[in-house]
Amino acid sequence: MAEPSPDPGGGQRSPGLREALLVGELVVVVVLLAAVVTFLLPGDGRDVVLRTPLLILVLILGTAGVLWRISRPGRPDQ
Repeated sequence: MAEPSPDPGGGQRSPGLREALLVGELVVVVVLLAAVVTFLLPGDGRDVVLRTPLLILVLILGTAGVLWRISRPGRPDQ
């Protein structure tokens, strides 16, 4: 009788559609909250946000953070 082959994932489940939708929903909520906060800022504060490269910097740092988190190997305690 053949022995079952070992699980290549080590018993860990990879992220699926549910997790992807959850991350997408979280991103939409964060963007909407940022839009509301920007709208509520006084005129000078709104100008700093909209007329400087601040938004580009935030997008670059956020993307770098997400890519860093994805590229890190999984820890055994998780």
